[in-house]
Amino acid sequence: MKIYTKTGDKGQTSLIGGTRVPKYHIRIESYGTVDELNSYIGLIMCQAIDPHHQQILKEIQDRLFTIGSSLASDPERSKMQIPDLLETDILLLETEMDAMNEVLPGLKHFILPGGNTIVSYCHLARCVCRRAERLTVHLAEESFVDNKITIYLNRLSDYLFVLARKLNADAKTEENIWIPRL
Repeated sequence: MKIYTKTGDKGQTSLIGGTRVPKYHIRIESYGTVDELNSYIGLIMCQAIDPHHQQILKEIQDRLFTIGSSLASDPERSKMQIPDLLETDILLLETEMDAMNEVLPGLKHFILPGGNTIVSYCHLARCVCRRAERLTVHLAEESFVDNKITIYLNRLSDYLFVLARKLNADAKTEENIWIPRL
């Protein structure tokens, strides 16, 4: 199977369902940013972190493929069955955050990104996740987007923030707090 099709050489691409759109279309930007996020999640996952976190990140990668499939589909023309995002997927993120927060000190300051390399990767992924969320919310104003997708992306960015804090704590690295200059 050839990986190149040459069908996108003139700046157009196909959605699931056959609709051709420009490569800068908000739907393409949305699922492209989810794909970028998934790559950052992979970067975090292959670091020396607790196997439990690696397992959760692998599940997140699977859910991001589910989200990408949904966003890549023309909601009016696609007949292809794609996987569903479930309420339990959102609940998993919330449960994981709650468990990490139980062992973390209370948050009294804003946290500046950094601390160590792995934590920095988490913050990069969090920022990409927020961009994916913004693009998806924009898309939802123009076309159907399952509400669970925007909720999931919102929770995922929160999860990545809490994971960054937890990985900092695990490494016994002091948090890089923001003390505003007044």
